[in-house]
Amino acid sequence: MKLTVLGYYGGYPTPLAGTTGFLLTAGDYHLLLDCGSGVLKVLEQYLDPLRLDAAILTHYHHDHIADVGVLQYYWQLRQGERQEPELPIYGHTEDPLNFASLTWAGATEGRSYDPEATLNLGPLTITFQRTIHPVPTFAMRIVDDRGKVLVFTADTRYFPELADFARDADLLITDTNFDHTKTGKLWHMTAAQSGKLAEQAGAKRVLLSHLPQQIDHQQLLKEATEQVTGRPIVCAQTGMSFEI
Repeated sequence: MKLTVLGYYGGYPTPLAGTTGFLLTAGDYHLLLDCGSGVLKVLEQYLDPLRLDAAILTHYHHDHIADVGVLQYYWQLRQGERQEPELPIYGHTEDPLNFASLTWAGATEGRSYDPEATLNLGPLTITFQRTIHPVPTFAMRIVDDRGKVLVFTADTRYFPELADFARDADLLITDTNFDHTKTGKLWHMTAAQSGKLAEQAGAKRVLLSHLPQQIDHQQLLKEATEQVTGRPIVCAQTGMSFEI
């Protein structure tokens, strides 16, 4: 598998980078993982969006789905060779209105995933873990046909079961929205919690994502690194890629 970062901020984009989105490629199979603000523009630098085999969404907050609408326009209006007649967009059905919007006749087809079951997409096998977030949200464990493992926590506060879900991941992408100064209720992880999760899970590499706009990312990296022993940790940047 190869993962390419298309966007990594939480909440809103900046002039330099968009919100959450990743391109995951396994052989000839191309999967878009979340589709936040600014993601489509970056995707076009790496892959014609018509060559996508599918997209999948962790939840329906705007910073993870803002570019779904323009992706639908792209598939409706763009002339070219499509990988699929209509792009399958996988999402959960616990929010019926948002799920219904994934279908755009002649362009995209909303398909439901069952969070209690396994989803097979091309050479990828995906299982789900409900997270702790204000809306239904699902972490994903993605295994390719060679047994390599990518785990994406999606948006969540820390909870112990995440470590079991992320066990021995070859690459762990963590929601890292706060530094140590954060107080009050948490709907995302601190950098230290991301590091703690990586250590507990035994993840081989760690990518800090869903980053804040107004905190020094090097400070986040320092706080996460202090929690681990010998595990490479980096902060996401647009265009960064990982061979898994």
